[in-house]
Amino acid sequence: MTRVKICGISRAEDALAAAEAGADFIGLVFAPSKRQLNAGRAEEIVKALKGLERPPRTVGVFVNLPAIEVERAAERCGLDRVQLSGDEPWDYIRDIALPVIKAVRVKAGQSGSDILAEMERGQRYMDGDFICLLDCAVAGSYGGSGRAFDWAAAREAAERFRVIVAGGLSPDNVGEAIRMAAPWGVDVSSGVESRGRKDIAKIKAFIDAVRAADEK
Repeated sequence: MTRVKICGISRAEDALAAAEAGADFIGLVFAPSKRQLNAGRAEEIVKALKGLERPPRTVGVFVNLPAIEVERAAERCGLDRVQLSGDEPWDYIRDIALPVIKAVRVKAGQSGSDILAEMERGQRYMDGDFICLLDCAVAGSYGGSGRAFDWAAAREAAERFRVIVAGGLSPDNVGEAIRMAAPWGVDVSSGVESRGRKDIAKIKAFIDAVRAADEK
């Protein structure tokens, strides 16, 4: 089963609706972004989710912060995981107590073997709980660009590691991404928004499309 991460959630009601639709992970953005949350708002969302019988995992998205600040925010908000989406080196992970999702940027023309080699370099820093999020490399952006990379390039890495594919996904194309990359998970933010806000109908359509692809 392909895991689904709905990222950029900023309201508790959207988080609860995404959970009801079947999301496995809820992404809360702490980095500078139009979707950025302060710790208080993030804490409210996490508490709302924890009240569910089977809550999705909460993931805090951070960019280029000192590890002690990431740890402090994660502890205050009760996060389940930390996503590092900046230029953090692999050894930075050793300073984070929670399980980590490490973002890896995929450049135009980059081969599957190049992506696999990068993940192999990082594996020794992440022990057995090794998850990477592959996103399109866009100058000046640390995610949320809505741009896709060549999904087929992720397949070689996905055959060996838990890979989440991100960037440019929507209800209309996520099935194709799953067919081409066979990832462990998929991540979406702008692809389930309307007028800059999360659209519950699009979230449901996205998750339905993932489940339909899994059945093929």
